[in-house]
Amino acid sequence: MKDPLDSAALDAAVEDVHRAGIPGLFAEVRVGDQIWRGAAGVADVATGRPVTAGMRHRVGSITKTFTAAAVLQQVESGQIGLDTPIGRYLPKLVPGERGDEITIRMLLNHTSGLAEYLPYAYPSLRAFPALAATGPQSLEDHRFTRFDPTELIQMGVTAPAVGTPGGTPGVYSNTNYLLLGQLLERTTGTTAERCITHDIIERAGLRDTEFPAGPHVTGPHAKLYESWFGMIDPPRDYSVYDMSWVGPAASLISTVTDINHFFGTLLAGDIVSPSSLAQMQRTVPVISQEGRTIDYGLGLHPIQSPGQSPGQSTFWGHGGTVWGGGALAMTRADGKRQMTVAVNMQRWNKLDSSGRPQPHPIDNALATLYRVAMDG
Repeated sequence: MKDPLDSAALDAAVEDVHRAGIPGLFAEVRVGDQIWRGAAGVADVATGRPVTAGMRHRVGSITKTFTAAAVLQQVESGQIGLDTPIGRYLPKLVPGERGDEITIRMLLNHTSGLAEYLPYAYPSLRAFPALAATGPQSLEDHRFTRFDPTELIQMGVTAPAVGTPGGTPGVYSNTNYLLLGQLLERTTGTTAERCITHDIIERAGLRDTEFPAGPHVTGPHAKLYESWFGMIDPPRDYSVYDMSWVGPAASLISTVTDINHFFGTLLAGDIVSPSSLAQMQRTVPVISQEGRTIDYGLGLHPIQSPGQSPGQSTFWGHGGTVWGGGALAMTRADGKRQMTVAVNMQRWNKLDSSGRPQPHPIDNALATLYRVAMDG
Protein backbone atom coordinates (compact mmCIF):
# COMPACT_ATOMS: atom_id res chain seq x y z
CA MET A 1 0.00 0.00 0.00
CA LYS A 2 1.38 3.40 -1.00
CA ASP A 3 2.36 5.72 1.86
CA PRO A 4 0.36 8.97 1.28
CA LEU A 5 2.97 10.82 3.34
CA ASP A 6 5.93 9.35 1.42
CA SER A 7 7.91 9.26 4.65
CA ALA A 8 11.13 8.16 2.97
CA ALA A 9 11.01 11.11 0.58
CA LEU A 10 10.31 13.50 3.46
CA ASP A 11 13.22 12.09 5.46
CA ALA A 12 15.49 12.59 2.45
CA ALA A 13 14.14 16.08 1.75
CA VAL A 14 14.82 17.47 5.24
CA GLU A 15 18.30 15.93 5.18
CA ASP A 16 18.95 17.61 1.83
CA VAL A 17 18.00 21.03 3.25
CA HIS A 18 20.49 20.52 6.06
CA ARG A 19 23.20 19.43 3.61
CA ALA A 20 22.48 22.53 1.50
CA GLY A 21 23.50 24.74 4.41
CA ILE A 22 20.77 25.07 7.07
CA PRO A 23 22.29 24.11 10.45
CA GLY A 24 19.05 22.48 11.61
CA LEU A 25 15.40 22.14 10.63
CA PHE A 26 12.36 20.20 11.75
CA ALA A 27 8.90 19.67 10.35
CA GLU A 28 5.54 17.99 10.70
CA VAL A 29 3.35 16.85 7.81
CA ARG A 30 -0.20 15.58 8.30
CA VAL A 31 -2.32 13.70 5.78
CA GLY A 32 -5.68 12.85 7.25
CA ASP A 33 -4.97 10.96 10.47
CA GLN A 34 -1.39 10.12 9.51
CA ILE A 35 1.47 12.21 10.87
CA TRP A 36 5.12 12.41 9.88
CA ARG A 37 7.61 14.32 12.01
CA GLY A 38 11.22 14.71 11.03
CA ALA A 39 14.37 16.67 11.78
CA ALA A 40 17.88 17.05 10.42
CA GLY A 41 20.99 18.83 11.55
CA VAL A 42 21.96 20.53 14.77
CA ALA A 43 20.40 22.86 17.32
CA ASP A 44 23.83 24.10 18.36
CA VAL A 45 26.72 24.22 15.89
CA ALA A 46 29.28 24.40 18.71
CA THR A 47 28.18 21.27 20.57
CA GLY A 48 26.54 19.29 17.79
CA ARG A 49 23.35 18.91 19.83
CA PRO A 50 20.75 17.59 17.36
CA VAL A 51 17.45 19.23 16.54
CA THR A 52 14.26 17.31 17.25
CA ALA A 53 10.80 17.69 15.77
CA GLY A 54 9.24 18.69 19.10
CA MET A 55 11.42 21.74 19.71
CA ARG A 56 9.94 25.15 20.48
CA HIS A 57 10.71 27.88 17.98
CA ARG A 58 10.14 31.55 17.24
CA VAL A 59 7.60 31.48 14.40
CA GLY A 60 7.73 35.14 13.37
CA SER A 61 4.88 36.54 11.32
CA ILE A 62 2.77 33.42 11.66
CA THR A 63 1.77 35.41 14.76
CA LYS A 64 -0.20 37.70 12.43
CA THR A 65 -2.75 34.97 11.75
CA PHE A 66 -3.35 34.62 15.51
CA THR A 67 -3.71 38.41 15.89
CA ALA A 68 -6.06 38.63 12.92
CA ALA A 69 -8.24 35.84 14.33
CA ALA A 70 -8.48 37.68 17.67
CA VAL A 71 -9.55 40.85 15.87
CA LEU A 72 -12.18 38.92 13.86
CA GLN A 73 -13.58 37.51 17.11
CA GLN A 74 -14.03 41.07 18.36
CA VAL A 75 -15.72 41.95 15.06
CA GLU A 76 -18.11 39.04 15.57
CA SER A 77 -19.00 40.30 19.05
CA GLY A 78 -19.67 43.80 17.74
CA GLN A 79 -16.77 45.44 19.58
CA ILE A 80 -14.86 46.27 16.38
CA GLY A 81 -16.16 47.24 12.96
CA LEU A 82 -14.17 45.63 10.16
CA ASP A 83 -14.70 48.64 7.89
CA THR A 84 -14.59 51.25 10.65
CA PRO A 85 -11.70 53.75 10.51
CA ILE A 86 -8.88 53.18 13.00
CA GLY A 87 -9.14 56.84 13.98
CA ARG A 88 -12.43 56.07 15.75
CA TYR A 89 -10.58 53.79 18.14
CA LEU A 90 -7.02 55.16 18.27
CA PRO A 91 -7.15 58.82 17.20
CA LYS A 92 -3.87 59.70 18.91
CA LEU A 93 -1.93 56.96 17.14
CA VAL A 94 -3.34 57.61 13.65
CA PRO A 95 -4.55 61.20 13.70
CA GLY A 96 -6.22 63.35 11.11
CA GLU A 97 -7.27 62.38 7.63
CA ARG A 98 -5.46 59.06 7.55
CA GLY A 99 -7.13 58.01 10.79
CA ASP A 100 -10.46 58.69 9.08
CA GLU A 101 -9.56 56.77 5.92
CA ILE A 102 -7.65 53.69 7.14
CA THR A 103 -10.04 50.93 8.18
CA ILE A 104 -9.44 47.86 10.32
CA ARG A 105 -9.66 45.72 7.17
CA MET A 106 -6.86 47.79 5.57
CA LEU A 107 -4.62 47.14 8.57
CA LEU A 108 -5.36 43.42 8.41
CA ASN A 109 -4.63 43.10 4.68
CA HIS A 110 -1.76 45.63 4.49
CA THR A 111 -3.53 48.16 2.27
CA SER A 112 -3.33 50.99 4.83
CA GLY A 113 -0.41 52.69 3.10
CA LEU A 114 1.43 52.91 6.43
CA ALA A 115 5.18 52.41 6.17
CA GLU A 116 7.23 49.73 7.88
CA TYR A 117 8.78 51.05 11.13
CA LEU A 118 11.63 48.52 11.11
CA PRO A 119 14.24 50.64 9.26
CA TYR A 120 13.65 53.49 11.71
CA ALA A 121 13.93 51.30 14.80
CA TYR A 122 17.05 49.59 13.41
CA PRO A 123 19.12 52.39 11.86
CA SER A 124 21.71 50.19 10.17
CA LEU A 125 18.85 48.50 8.28
CA ARG A 126 17.72 51.86 6.88
CA ALA A 127 17.79 50.64 3.29
CA PHE A 128 15.54 47.69 4.20
CA PRO A 129 14.14 46.05 2.14
CA ALA A 130 16.38 47.35 -0.68
CA LEU A 131 19.27 45.74 1.24
CA ALA A 132 22.14 47.21 -0.74
CA ALA A 133 23.40 49.49 2.05
CA THR A 134 22.24 47.55 5.10
CA GLY A 135 24.41 46.18 7.86
CA PRO A 136 23.89 43.89 10.82
CA GLN A 137 25.15 46.15 13.63
CA SER A 138 21.66 47.18 14.78
CA LEU A 139 20.83 43.54 15.47
CA GLU A 140 23.60 43.40 18.05
CA ASP A 141 22.77 46.82 19.46
CA HIS A 142 19.15 45.89 20.20
CA ARG A 143 19.39 42.38 21.65
CA PHE A 144 17.95 43.57 24.95
CA THR A 145 16.19 46.79 23.91
CA ARG A 146 12.65 47.04 25.27
CA PHE A 147 10.68 48.87 22.61
CA ASP A 148 7.43 50.73 23.32
CA PRO A 149 4.89 49.68 20.65
CA THR A 150 3.39 53.17 20.45
CA GLU A 151 6.83 54.60 19.65
CA LEU A 152 7.33 52.01 16.90
CA ILE A 153 3.88 52.81 15.53
CA GLN A 154 4.75 56.51 15.49
CA MET A 155 7.85 55.74 13.42
CA GLY A 156 5.67 53.99 10.82
CA VAL A 157 2.87 56.56 10.87
CA THR A 158 5.19 59.57 10.50
CA ALA A 159 7.34 57.95 7.81
CA PRO A 160 6.47 58.72 4.17
CA ALA A 161 3.38 56.77 3.14
CA VAL A 162 3.90 53.74 0.89
CA GLY A 163 0.43 53.95 -0.65
CA THR A 164 -3.04 55.43 -0.34
CA PRO A 165 -5.52 53.88 2.12
CA GLY A 166 -7.26 50.97 0.41
CA GLY A 167 -5.08 51.20 -2.68
CA THR A 168 -3.55 48.12 -4.27
CA PRO A 169 -1.10 46.64 -4.38
CA GLY A 170 -0.74 47.03 -0.66
CA VAL A 171 2.65 46.98 1.05
CA TYR A 172 3.38 44.52 3.85
CA SER A 173 4.08 46.45 7.05
CA ASN A 174 4.44 45.40 10.68
CA THR A 175 3.09 48.84 11.65
CA ASN A 176 -0.37 47.56 10.72
CA TYR A 177 -0.23 44.69 13.18
CA LEU A 178 1.22 46.70 16.05
CA LEU A 179 -1.79 48.98 15.59
CA LEU A 180 -4.09 45.96 15.69
CA GLY A 181 -2.43 44.97 18.97
CA GLN A 182 -3.22 48.39 20.40
CA LEU A 183 -6.77 48.07 19.07
CA LEU A 184 -7.22 44.76 20.90
CA GLU A 185 -5.90 46.35 24.08
CA ARG A 186 -8.30 49.29 23.77
CA THR A 187 -11.25 46.99 23.02
CA THR A 188 -10.65 44.23 25.57
CA GLY A 189 -9.05 46.16 28.42
CA THR A 190 -6.09 43.78 28.54
CA THR A 191 -2.89 43.42 26.55
CA ALA A 192 -3.03 42.00 23.04
CA GLU A 193 -0.84 39.13 24.18
CA ARG A 194 -3.23 38.17 26.99
CA CYS A 195 -6.24 38.55 24.69
CA ILE A 196 -4.69 36.32 22.00
CA THR A 197 -3.58 33.80 24.62
CA HIS A 198 -7.07 33.50 26.12
CA ASP A 199 -9.19 33.77 22.98
CA ILE A 200 -7.01 31.97 20.42
CA ILE A 201 -4.20 29.90 21.93
CA GLU A 202 -6.19 28.41 24.80
CA ARG A 203 -9.36 28.08 22.72
CA ALA A 204 -7.44 26.05 20.13
CA GLY A 205 -5.92 23.87 22.87
CA LEU A 206 -2.33 24.72 22.01
CA ARG A 207 0.00 23.49 24.75
CA ASP A 208 3.36 24.80 23.57
CA THR A 209 2.49 28.22 22.16
CA GLU A 210 3.09 31.46 24.03
CA PHE A 211 4.28 35.02 23.85
CA PRO A 212 7.74 35.29 25.41
CA ALA A 213 7.95 36.80 28.89
CA GLY A 214 11.57 37.84 28.30
CA PRO A 215 14.39 37.46 25.77
CA HIS A 216 14.78 33.70 26.20
CA VAL A 217 12.95 30.78 24.57
CA THR A 218 11.92 28.42 27.35
CA GLY A 219 11.95 24.64 26.93
CA PRO A 220 13.87 22.59 24.35
CA HIS A 221 14.81 24.80 21.40
CA ALA A 222 17.47 25.37 18.80
CA LYS A 223 19.84 28.29 18.61
CA LEU A 224 18.95 30.73 15.82
CA TYR A 225 21.72 31.72 13.42
CA GLU A 226 21.53 34.98 11.49
CA SER A 227 23.68 35.34 8.37
CA TRP A 228 22.35 38.74 7.18
CA PHE A 229 23.12 38.04 3.52
CA GLY A 230 26.58 36.72 4.27
CA MET A 231 27.61 39.85 6.18
CA ILE A 232 27.69 37.85 9.44
CA ASP A 233 30.18 35.07 8.79
CA PRO A 234 29.96 32.68 10.49
CA PRO A 235 26.26 33.25 11.26
CA ARG A 236 25.68 34.50 14.81
CA ASP A 237 23.25 33.15 17.40
CA TYR A 238 20.32 35.51 18.04
CA SER A 239 18.05 33.08 19.90
CA VAL A 240 18.30 35.28 23.03
CA TYR A 241 16.53 38.45 21.93
CA ASP A 242 13.91 40.84 23.28
CA MET A 243 10.94 40.44 20.95
CA SER A 244 9.21 43.72 21.80
CA TRP A 245 10.40 44.96 18.40
CA VAL A 246 7.53 43.00 16.83
CA GLY A 247 5.11 42.12 19.67
CA PRO A 248 1.75 40.87 18.34
CA ALA A 249 3.07 41.10 14.78
CA ALA A 250 5.70 38.36 15.03
CA SER A 251 6.85 37.32 18.52
CA LEU A 252 5.08 34.00 19.18
CA ILE A 253 6.95 30.88 20.28
CA SER A 254 5.37 27.59 19.21
CA THR A 255 6.01 24.10 17.82
CA VAL A 256 5.36 22.63 14.38
CA THR A 257 2.66 20.43 15.94
CA ASP A 258 0.85 23.36 17.55
CA ILE A 259 1.02 25.44 14.37
CA ASN A 260 -0.49 22.65 12.28
CA HIS A 261 -3.21 22.19 14.88
CA PHE A 262 -3.95 25.92 14.90
CA PHE A 263 -4.34 26.22 11.14
CA GLY A 264 -6.39 23.04 10.95
CA THR A 265 -8.73 24.36 13.65
CA LEU A 266 -8.93 27.79 12.01
CA LEU A 267 -9.77 26.46 8.55
CA ALA A 268 -12.36 24.12 10.06
CA GLY A 269 -14.25 27.20 11.30
CA ASP A 270 -13.65 26.43 14.98
CA ILE A 271 -11.77 29.62 15.94
CA VAL A 272 -13.68 32.23 13.98
CA SER A 273 -17.06 31.80 12.31
CA PRO A 274 -17.31 30.57 8.69
CA SER A 275 -18.28 34.07 7.58
CA SER A 276 -15.24 35.56 9.33
CA LEU A 277 -13.03 32.88 7.78
CA ALA A 278 -14.43 33.85 4.38
CA GLN A 279 -13.39 37.45 5.09
CA MET A 280 -9.90 36.26 6.01
CA GLN A 281 -9.69 34.47 2.66
CA ARG A 282 -10.67 37.52 0.57
CA THR A 283 -7.33 38.50 -0.93
CA VAL A 284 -5.78 41.57 -2.50
CA PRO A 285 -2.33 41.99 -4.12
CA VAL A 286 0.34 42.98 -1.59
CA ILE A 287 4.07 43.60 -2.07
CA SER A 288 5.98 41.45 0.40
CA GLN A 289 9.11 42.53 2.28
CA GLU A 290 11.10 40.58 -0.31
CA GLY A 291 9.58 42.70 -3.07
CA ARG A 292 7.31 39.96 -4.48
CA THR A 293 3.60 40.51 -5.12
CA ILE A 294 1.47 38.00 -3.21
CA ASP A 295 -2.25 37.58 -2.65
CA TYR A 296 -3.02 38.46 0.97
CA GLY A 297 -6.20 38.21 3.00
CA LEU A 298 -6.76 39.13 6.64
CA GLY A 299 -3.67 37.65 8.27
CA LEU A 300 -3.85 34.65 5.94
CA HIS A 301 -2.81 34.01 2.38
CA PRO A 302 -2.90 31.25 -0.24
CA ILE A 303 0.37 29.40 -0.88
CA GLN A 304 1.23 27.35 -3.94
CA SER A 305 3.58 24.42 -3.94
CA PRO A 306 6.63 24.95 -6.19
CA GLY A 307 5.67 23.72 -9.63
CA GLN A 308 1.99 23.50 -8.73
CA SER A 309 -0.36 23.90 -11.71
CA PRO A 310 -3.32 26.30 -11.68
CA GLY A 311 -6.47 24.60 -10.52
CA GLN A 312 -4.74 22.31 -8.03
CA SER A 313 -5.77 22.35 -4.40
CA THR A 314 -5.26 25.66 -2.60
CA PHE A 315 -3.19 25.76 0.57
CA TRP A 316 -3.62 28.54 3.13
CA GLY A 317 -1.13 29.65 5.70
CA HIS A 318 1.60 32.12 6.57
CA GLY A 319 5.36 32.32 6.85
CA GLY A 320 7.49 34.07 9.40
CA THR A 321 11.06 35.15 10.05
CA VAL A 322 12.88 36.61 13.03
CA TRP A 323 16.59 37.20 13.51
CA GLY A 324 18.02 33.76 12.87
CA GLY A 325 14.80 31.77 12.69
CA GLY A 326 12.06 31.04 10.20
CA ALA A 327 8.92 28.98 9.80
CA LEU A 328 6.32 28.26 7.13
CA ALA A 329 2.87 26.76 7.64
CA MET A 330 0.51 25.51 4.92
CA THR A 331 -2.84 23.77 5.25
CA ARG A 332 -4.96 22.58 2.35
CA ALA A 333 -8.34 24.26 2.16
CA ASP A 334 -10.11 21.02 3.12
CA GLY A 335 -7.76 20.60 6.10
CA LYS A 336 -6.67 17.12 5.02
CA ARG A 337 -3.06 17.90 4.26
CA GLN A 338 -0.77 20.14 6.33
CA MET A 339 2.87 21.10 6.66
CA THR A 340 4.83 23.27 9.09
CA VAL A 341 8.60 23.64 8.73
CA ALA A 342 11.01 25.48 11.05
CA VAL A 343 14.63 26.40 10.22
CA ASN A 344 17.33 27.83 12.47
CA MET A 345 19.11 30.13 10.03
CA GLN A 346 17.93 33.14 8.05
CA ARG A 347 19.06 35.37 5.16
CA TRP A 348 21.55 32.91 3.73
CA ASN A 349 21.45 34.46 0.24
CA LYS A 350 24.42 36.73 -0.49
CA LEU A 351 23.78 39.98 -2.37
CA ASP A 352 24.94 41.05 -5.81
CA SER A 353 26.34 44.53 -6.52
CA SER A 354 22.83 46.00 -6.75
CA GLY A 355 21.73 44.50 -3.44
CA ARG A 356 19.60 41.68 -4.84
CA PRO A 357 19.73 38.31 -3.05
CA GLN A 358 21.45 35.64 -5.13
CA PRO A 359 20.25 32.02 -5.48
CA HIS A 360 21.50 29.50 -2.93
CA PRO A 361 21.22 25.68 -2.86
CA ILE A 362 19.06 26.00 0.27
CA ASP A 363 16.32 27.60 -1.85
CA ASN A 364 16.00 24.61 -4.16
CA ALA A 365 16.24 22.13 -1.29
CA LEU A 366 13.43 23.85 0.59
CA ALA A 367 11.31 24.00 -2.57
CA THR A 368 11.71 20.24 -2.94
CA LEU A 369 10.73 19.69 0.69
CA TYR A 370 7.61 21.82 0.25
CA ARG A 371 6.65 19.99 -2.92
CA VAL A 372 7.04 16.56 -1.30
CA ALA A 373 5.10 17.68 1.77
CA MET A 374 2.24 19.32 -0.11
CA ASP A 375 1.91 17.10 -3.14
CA GLY A 376 3.18 13.75 -1.88
